[in-house]
Amino acid sequence: MNHIVLDTNILISALWSKGGNPATVVRRVLEGDFAMCYDSRIIAEYTDVLHRPEFPFETSDIHMLLDGIKQRGISVVVPKIEVAFTDDDDRMFYEVAIFFKATLITGNTRHYPEEPFIMTATEFLETLDPPILL
Repeated sequence: MNHIVLDTNILISALWSKGGNPATVVRRVLEGDFAMCYDSRIIAEYTDVLHRPEFPFETSDIHMLLDGIKQRGISVVVPKIEVAFTDDDDRMFYEVAIFFKATLITGNTRHYPEEPFIMTATEFLETLDPPILL
C-alpha cells in the first residue's frame, strides 16, 4: 500500500473542486486505497486552515474529511529534521513523509526541497499502476 502525506493545499483543492486530481487522491485515501500518514501538528493545521472564513466549506464536509483521515490514516510522533525551509509551516509534512518513506503530495512543490518523493496530485496519480488520469 502506498504511504502518502497530504499538504493542506491538497485538501483545500479537493473540497473546492470535487472532480479534480486532489479530490481523486483524497477520495482514494478515504476509500482505504492509500495509507495517509500524519501527526498532531498536521491535523491541527488542517483543522485551523479549513475553518478559515475565506474558505466557505461546509462544517459537515470538514468533519467528515478529518474524521475519515483519522480513522483510515496512521498517526505518529516524528523527530525534527534539520532542513532549511522557506516556510517553516511546511516542515511537518516533510518530516512525516521522511519518517514513513511516504510520498508527499502538494500543490506547491517549490516550497519543499527537491526530492523525488515530493510531487503534485497529478504526478502521483500518473505513478500508479495503472495510472489514474483525469
